[in-house]
Amino acid sequence: MLRILLAFTLAIQPVLAADLPDLGEVSRQYFSDQEEQTLGRTIMRDVYADPRYLDDPEIENYLNQLGYKLVSVSARNQRTFNFFVVDDPTINAFAMPGGNIGVHTGLLLAAQSESELASVIAHEIAHVTQDHLARMVAAQSQSYWPTMAALALALLASRSNPNVASAAIASTQAYSIQNQLNYSRDYEREADRLGYDMLTKAGFDPHAMSEFFERLQRANRFYDTSAPAYLRTHPLTSDRIADMEARSESAPYRQVEDSLDFQLVRARLRAQEGTPDDAVLAARSTLKDKRYSNETAARYALITALLRARQFKEAEADVQKLPSGKNTDPMILQLAAYTALTGGNPKLAVQRYRTASDAYPGYRPLQYGYINALLTTGQSRDALTRVDGQLALYPLDRRLWRLAAQAHAQLGQRLLSHSAQAEADALSGNLVAAIEQINLGLKAGDGSFHEMSAAEARRREWQEAEKSQRKK
Repeated sequence: MLRILLAFTLAIQPVLAADLPDLGEVSRQYFSDQEEQTLGRTIMRDVYADPRYLDDPEIENYLNQLGYKLVSVSARNQRTFNFFVVDDPTINAFAMPGGNIGVHTGLLLAAQSESELASVIAHEIAHVTQDHLARMVAAQSQSYWPTMAALALALLASRSNPNVASAAIASTQAYSIQNQLNYSRDYEREADRLGYDMLTKAGFDPHAMSEFFERLQRANRFYDTSAPAYLRTHPLTSDRIADMEARSESAPYRQVEDSLDFQLVRARLRAQEGTPDDAVLAARSTLKDKRYSNETAARYALITALLRARQFKEAEADVQKLPSGKNTDPMILQLAAYTALTGGNPKLAVQRYRTASDAYPGYRPLQYGYINALLTTGQSRDALTRVDGQLALYPLDRRLWRLAAQAHAQLGQRLLSHSAQAEADALSGNLVAAIEQINLGLKAGDGSFHEMSAAEARRREWQEAEKSQRKK
């Protein structure tokens, strides 16, 4: 599936940040904003369908908060970004067309501080904000540029697993660009420079970038031909390391404490490693021996592991040991409510979700959990009222549309259920599935005149969009 962009084999002169605003029209001559967004949606459709995509709202929410904290201090913060997680133990992160940035679980666990993680994400954001893909396309003749489908396949194959990329695309037109998917050194230095600026302006440790990449470079010496995935698409040189160190040396020392959410996300991932019993044993051992930097995160990992092992009574007992009160982290409140729900106490779960969602109305994972709990307990009307309220705020949230589909289905509203599922499919980039769902809803024929008309209009819109995609 993953990681950004093409660095075509041409001599690209170093680009100064001051020169960047002049690139717009030239770089878009052969690759427009609309084409990039289309390609981004095409790739994300396959990402969402890939079993390695980690559909975890809490981790994804954390990455988006961290990502947008960095984007907000960028000189080019008008772009829309989407940060997602890949369940892969390799150390990797990548950006793709349309502002889509993926982060491997291996990177989340390998980063020794939140600042190190932020430094890698800032580097990837810089690849997007500086239009590196569009600039590379502009350097080629239009006749040489591969089809959108071939490019999408090449990006997915190479970013997912560079070791098997050639086999995955050998029979396609994308093979001709398989060796051109790595960044040039000039683009890497540019991303380093601008990523460093974002890192410092956002309040992270300015030394984290050089420390992380230097550690990665040292580790690379032991890999022989099997280098870390990140290094195969991001050429790392001694000059780059020296540049990073020179920038950080002039910066004052700044001790930056990791956020609790960073610790909880890592604990959540560690609890998913190995068998459920092994995960419980490892988490208990960590707490017993006090081998942790944050006790709350260590207990969070134990509860998550206990739920995997279906030891619900023990999980609830440990929930009681977590912090509680007005300022409790929403990830902790979410886990407490989910523990009650999976442990067979739906009434307590709904109560916990209600209190937590009122305290953190903007934390969407809690809203997902609350709506799901209402559906689980048969409170379909209340679930629909809540999901409609959330959709009014976040109309492009595919998870909310899926929950809306479930709520309408429980209420016997077939057209509205299929229509909501169609919206979820369309937002996932799968227009074919969206059209199929809307057709099923129209065949059900149980909607009002207004609802039927709206569904037919939506079908026409998606059919035109899908036809346009097939022509590219």
